[in-house]
Amino acid sequence: MTNPLANLEPQELWARFDDIRKIPRPSKHEEKIRQFVLDFAEKHGCATKTDKLGNVVVLVPATPGYENAPTAVLQGHLDMVCEKNADKDFDFFKDPIELVLEGDFLSANGTTLGADNGVGIAAGLAMITDTSIKHGPLELLYTLDEETGLTGARELDAGMLTGKYLLNLDSEEDGVIIMGCAGGRDTEIKLKGTRAAAPGTALLVKASGMSGGHSGIDIHLGRANALKVVLDVVKEAGDVRIAAVNGGSAHNAIPREAEAVVYGDPAAVKKAAAGCEARCKTGFATTDPELKIEVAEAADAATPLDEKSTAALVKLLDGIPHGVLGMSKDFEGVVETSSNLAVVKTEGDTIDILTSTRSSVMSALNTAVDGIVAGARECGAEAEADEGYPGWEPNPESNLMKVAVEVYENLFGEKPEVKSIHAGLECGIIGEQVPGMDMISIGPTLRNPHSPSEDVSVSSVKKMLGDYLNGILLKIAEE
Repeated sequence: MTNPLANLEPQELWARFDDIRKIPRPSKHEEKIRQFVLDFAEKHGCATKTDKLGNVVVLVPATPGYENAPTAVLQGHLDMVCEKNADKDFDFFKDPIELVLEGDFLSANGTTLGADNGVGIAAGLAMITDTSIKHGPLELLYTLDEETGLTGARELDAGMLTGKYLLNLDSEEDGVIIMGCAGGRDTEIKLKGTRAAAPGTALLVKASGMSGGHSGIDIHLGRANALKVVLDVVKEAGDVRIAAVNGGSAHNAIPREAEAVVYGDPAAVKKAAAGCEARCKTGFATTDPELKIEVAEAADAATPLDEKSTAALVKLLDGIPHGVLGMSKDFEGVVETSSNLAVVKTEGDTIDILTSTRSSVMSALNTAVDGIVAGARECGAEAEADEGYPGWEPNPESNLMKVAVEVYENLFGEKPEVKSIHAGLECGIIGEQVPGMDMISIGPTLRNPHSPSEDVSVSSVKKMLGDYLNGILLKIAEE
């Protein structure tokens, strides 16, 4: 079979991405990809540093003649979000990502692609072997567990870094320079219920076919949350008792599929499902055209929650906000505050719920989280929010920003868009640990990250992580 990456440019970057997509790298399980980076560096004569957590820094010597240039840090994360379609047989701990190239877009066959942040890793490693790129000394910083808690950045030994400029390669828009990002906090909720036998038929209500996506950068698109869709069916069905609710897979992904096992009248539940599906097909016609709701008899259903516990669960899930809570007053069209009802799992008599809240304004973030915690406790649940991670405050005096804008204009004959984004980047945390670090974030066009619909524009990889990145590094080296 022909490798779809064989003739893509830049060749060294895509060769490294081909290596990376074959290596398992779920969050918190980055051992193999980390070892690959260390082995690749050693093979090509580059020294490395590691800290206690396992974050890696690769030292790339300067191109001859640029040894005295300022050191630049190229930063990305080693882990990927592991999402697959329900009907896809795939093991993220051993199977290589199956690539699909259609026109300008590269995707995966039924799973996340891992271009987030695989192309960023590959761009850095390409600096080791691509002798056509001129640059000063480089430090390739690769962190662990970015996707589930920014753990690597939080526990980074900042003493490993000497560079004064940091280019984060984890952004997802061609022609955009990121200079700030939102902070975020996750809330874990546990509701313990009481079960009691109930009349009626055990039924499985399943919502699927939704687009999902990144709970930060895609939240403003108004896509359906599968957990909220299932909840709407339960509410409309009326006299039902819930045995289980399950859906969602990660704090930073909008749930695409969810299901509930309920006891009730089959005709009433099916009528409620049909009504909800009809409304959803109208309300989400553009964002989720494949949305569907199915009802079938449930096999081996557990005894349902009693009436009081069912009511508490419905009230709790209904009260957790999902979507945009407020827009930025400083950046037009940018979300300020949002909430994602991310994961619900039923384990025995306990329903575990995870929410993710983001904001570029810390007071707004804390207010939103406090409201979720208070609402959960009013329903009799235990709720605890983590400390979260800081946002990245824009620096309008950034020299690196000025360099990046100048290089973009010279290369492409137009101004880039400079903005702050509603997503978590490691820059905010790294900036706290390395005071004075001058930072920007760039990347290619990447659509639907954190979902099996993830794809990346091949031409924008060449533009942003090839021509543009190389141009910035040359400009820094010539300072």
